[in-house]
Amino acid sequence: MSNLIIKAETPLLLTPCAGRCSTVFGDSVCRGCRRFNHEVINWNRYSNAQKQAIWQRLDAQLDQILVPLLPQYQLATVEAFLTHKRIRLMPNASLGRKLYHALKLCEKNVNFADESGLGLESSQIKTTWKLFEARVLNLAQASYEVAWLRANFIQQNVNEFDEE
Repeated sequence: MSNLIIKAETPLLLTPCAGRCSTVFGDSVCRGCRRFNHEVINWNRYSNAQKQAIWQRLDAQLDQILVPLLPQYQLATVEAFLTHKRIRLMPNASLGRKLYHALKLCEKNVNFADESGLGLESSQIKTTWKLFEARVLNLAQASYEVAWLRANFIQQNVNEFDEE
């Protein structure tokens, strides 16, 4: 699987972009990659550490949604499938990230289900994908709202401190 992994010392050139950006239509959270709108806009300005922090949040969301949703997965088979399909991953890609890429490939071609290692039949792929998308978008939007509330709370406290 080494041909899939970007070397750790290489700048983080990969983007989470899924090619279905909805932030251009005013969404606070992209429906494709689930980054916050300001993260999409500023991605190329971010340091590697900032990009890594975003990747970690996105991977944690995938872990939280996909690992329980796909309990029959076979990791070695999933990794072999991704290698065969030449999917590039970050060096520390989570289990959820690997499952996501395998499911995404199967969603585009349900005939990949048997070789994917996901433990799904081809007839289950589209339903599983729709369920995944709904759940992960809800989680991403909730994450955005929490971050927004936290930022407002901090700003209010800073303003009150400055007034004193």
